[in-house]
Amino acid sequence: MTDARLRHGRASLALSFFVQGVTFALLVTRIPAIQDRYGISDGLLPVFLAAVPILAGVGSVVTEKVVARVRPRVVLRWAQPVVMLALLGAGAGNALWEAALALGVFGLSVGALDASMNMMGVSLQRAYGRSIMLGFHAAYSLGGIAGASMAWAGAHWDLSLLVSYLPAVVVLLPVAFIGSRWYAEGAAAAEDPGETQGKGAAASVSFKLLMPLCLVMSFAYIGDSTVSNWSAKYLQDVLGSSEQLSTVPYNVYMVTTLLGRTVGDFGVRRFGAVAVVRSGSVLAAAGFGVVALAGGAWTGMLGFTMLGLGLCVIVPQTFAAAGRMFPGASDTAVARLNVFNYVGFLVGSPLVGALGDAWSYRGAMLVPMVLVLATLVYAKSFGAESARYGGGHERPRTVDVG
Repeated sequence: MTDARLRHGRASLALSFFVQGVTFALLVTRIPAIQDRYGISDGLLPVFLAAVPILAGVGSVVTEKVVARVRPRVVLRWAQPVVMLALLGAGAGNALWEAALALGVFGLSVGALDASMNMMGVSLQRAYGRSIMLGFHAAYSLGGIAGASMAWAGAHWDLSLLVSYLPAVVVLLPVAFIGSRWYAEGAAAAEDPGETQGKGAAASVSFKLLMPLCLVMSFAYIGDSTVSNWSAKYLQDVLGSSEQLSTVPYNVYMVTTLLGRTVGDFGVRRFGAVAVVRSGSVLAAAGFGVVALAGGAWTGMLGFTMLGLGLCVIVPQTFAAAGRMFPGASDTAVARLNVFNYVGFLVGSPLVGALGDAWSYRGAMLVPMVLVLATLVYAKSFGAESARYGGGHERPRTVDVG
């Protein structure tokens, strides 16, 4: 296909990543408001919060089966509107069962959406023959910043959840659906010996080979969920910041994530995925170390800034590495890997909380630090890039567009 079709496919997929960033941020940043609206008790809230990633994992597994029959672009085209309507449902209901239904639908559909988006990103990167995956995740980070800003405005003006969510859904849902007309996927790479397409693709994905990437994915999301759930509390309770200042680290983390992902593809093209992942892991681990040892709030924010710049490159490159590792069955590999996104999210926040209560929150920060450092052990798993795109030459561009 033409370069124009590739560019349009890349832009439309980036738009979907952006929309999902907005949608997810609108949900997670208004959890207290959702709890108040539905009268969810503090004891029941963790059940609701855990159900979303669990169901998302189920949605990712189901997507692996579905894409054996229909293309990932079809799954994404319909999953994204369902996610946005589920968000609207979470803001519109009154009864507890309505919250459970909306969040359940959100979880299942977001698993399908995350899996299919990253399948298509891996496929397009193959068609381009160079690293572009971080750019898609940069669009997600930008959407997250926009969504968090919209949520802040809704809370600041004391808007209802429905009024807060409705403008984003009304504007972004048709834009994303229209943009889906230009989705494009790169054709599957030539099969390696022993690999098959279609129904036999699942059998060609060796879980033993994929496991290092699964662990890296979990470690990265344990680190990410630590920042998302504990940065404000840590700054206020441990480092003695004001309530207003305690809200800053997550915003700084999101901005540095955006910046790191925006330039990350250039780093991969120049130095290779292995070097970028190793550098990101060391920087993120150093960030956790600075946070754990910080004597004041501003030093703590420096640590969270380092975390954003370090962690941001790991997840996109993990998806890309899975696609390179199993070029004849990349959709299956990405769907299975995506499940460990939710494993890390489920484990990270409770782990840090339990360690903080039983020991200290400073000590708890050392656990994600060690896990992120463990990524260095598995960094060689990202090195298949040199075999696929060796010598700096691009692969032939073959795209299946529809």
